[in-house]
Amino acid sequence: MENFSVAISFEGSLGWVEYDEAARKVIVTLGDDAGKALAEKFLTTPHKIKIPHETLLDFTEEDIDPNASAANLKIVLTRLWEATGVHVDWSRPVDYVKLHPHY
Repeated sequence: MENFSVAISFEGSLGWVEYDEAARKVIVTLGDDAGKALAEKFLTTPHKIKIPHETLLDFTEEDIDPNASAANLKIVLTRLWEATGVHVDWSRPVDYVKLHPHY
């Protein structure tokens, strides 16, 4: 089973977030210590998030624990930038960032 990972950036530093399915653990790799600390704290804390359902007006507030599954982590990642300033680079090839973690 391959772990989910996605590229991130913070104030000129590149890195990635990875979800270890076997350990049920979020791992943040980022060259900026302040950005890493912000991301780790946010991505390891459960959050109450309004989840959409059938229509644009059909939401329910749910407790989402990002450590519970890759799907939960992906939901919490959508809130990361606004809460911490750490940007999720959904379209940046994460394998390239892992080989070249700099601009």
